[in-house]
Amino acid sequence: MADEAIIKIPSGEVLEDDDSETPGPTISLPDSGDVGEGGKLSMIVQLVKKCLGVKDIAAMRLSLPASLLEPLPNLEYWHYLDRPDLFAAINDSNDPFERILAVVRFIFTKDLKFVHGKVCKPYNSVLGEHFRGHWDVPPVFYSSDPTQPPILRVHTSVPPSQVTLAQGGETVSVKSNRSGKSSKSTRSGLSLTSTSKDKTSPTLSTAPSSLGDAGLSKLSLSPLNGSGSGRNEGKDKDKAHIRVVYVTEQVSHHPPVSAYYASCPLRGVEMAGIDQISAKVSGTAVRVAPGSFNKGIYINLTSGPGMGEKYHITHPVANVNGILRGSFYITVGDSTIVTCVGAKGVAYRAVIEYKEESWLGRAHFLVEGVIHTYNEGSTEHIEWTKVKHVPTARVVAVFDGCWRNHIRWRRTAASPPAPSTSSAASSPSTSSFSAPSLSETEYATLVDLSTLFVVPKKVRPLERQLPNESRKLWDGVTTRLLAKEYGEATKAKLAIEQKQRDEAGERKRKGVQFIPQYFEKDISSGIPVLTSAGRKAVEEELKECSETWPSS
Repeated sequence: MADEAIIKIPSGEVLEDDDSETPGPTISLPDSGDVGEGGKLSMIVQLVKKCLGVKDIAAMRLSLPASLLEPLPNLEYWHYLDRPDLFAAINDSNDPFERILAVVRFIFTKDLKFVHGKVCKPYNSVLGEHFRGHWDVPPVFYSSDPTQPPILRVHTSVPPSQVTLAQGGETVSVKSNRSGKSSKSTRSGLSLTSTSKDKTSPTLSTAPSSLGDAGLSKLSLSPLNGSGSGRNEGKDKDKAHIRVVYVTEQVSHHPPVSAYYASCPLRGVEMAGIDQISAKVSGTAVRVAPGSFNKGIYINLTSGPGMGEKYHITHPVANVNGILRGSFYITVGDSTIVTCVGAKGVAYRAVIEYKEESWLGRAHFLVEGVIHTYNEGSTEHIEWTKVKHVPTARVVAVFDGCWRNHIRWRRTAASPPAPSTSSAASSPSTSSFSAPSLSETEYATLVDLSTLFVVPKKVRPLERQLPNESRKLWDGVTTRLLAKEYGEATKAKLAIEQKQRDEAGERKRKGVQFIPQYFEKDISSGIPVLTSAGRKAVEEELKECSETWPSS
């Protein structure tokens, strides 16, 4: 397809998938037998020494003791859906500017695990391993002021008494202080460790490119009803929850590469991409960047207000710091670029620039960015990778703040007018949609991450899972880790790894290649294509009756 032709793959790049194709022996890190923090720190220091000078740690044949691992499969850990309600809300507005603003909000919340949780090392995925699950979440609501962010109804520390929801999906009033007009980040006043009885505790259980259709829009799954004017809350007001489904599979072991697909058919939103990282020790930190097959996240709007729009989201570069102290934290650098193609009117693009941290003092986790217009037929915008690169006349909104806390935004003089209320007349929940609007000097909250928590997913019980599904596959390791039987957990882990090597050797002996089950083997475009088995898995997950399943 024409859009795909712009995506370039380095000449000669081949995806290998067997242990037998990787040179050099497996590097093992012996278990010190000390499972305390001191013992773990000692093993981590040994690991860092082994990795010094290695071009790409992620491509190493490395075997770690189970005591250093989190009892969690890697495919379950990485999914970009820590807030599935905000993913589903991307297509709520009939205003294309508000849709790209919603995409930016989704980006800041997709990895909440790194904001509130600890940095951890999940299990390394084995070839052919797959994971699937879903979320049933209530649709977000909106205040009468369209400059304010959506009101989230689950896993937030905003006390219920501060949010008043009118009956029948009508206008929502918000009583909490979320003006965002201060030049400093505003907080809700509720910390993560707050013991306030009013707090609603969460339940824990490379270059920009055009977008192709490969792998997306292959399913006909309950499309959004209606013409798409206004925000979707008016159409779904009789629905208590909407479902977001997720399927992923490890399609290569060396280099480690996985493909994923997510969808919310009721909102006409789907997402796909390839996960692969490149990691290297840099000073006292580990630098993590997208691998060569990882070209970003691709979001496709299949129905509703933004039908036909496609968003390409590139990944920034991250650093895992505090290794030698055993106190890990993540900093982010470089930029994330959001490019919308297929828009029926104005074409928008966003630059999210993560500010480099100083070598001295504490990290500040600062970010700034712009939303700007661009011409789809031109290429000049490809060079606009920093805020300062974007011509002022193109900028329609700016935002800044702390990506671990509060981010604010405001319009600029170049901002387009808000959509007419007449276009939203059929939706009673959007009667005041076009007013008020921010002035050039007023700030509003884009997202307050300090009040949001990871939404737990629903996963089929172990007895219903296939042998190579993540939780089933790693159950022997997980059970022993949770029981603190670290030696037995390491034995179970080594058995899984050896089985993978044996299977790779057998494929080599027979002269056959591994064929993924849920995704087509060709992932060169960066947008994986579901196979018939993959489409069936998605359809099954959409139909699952999971009311009695525990969330985790």
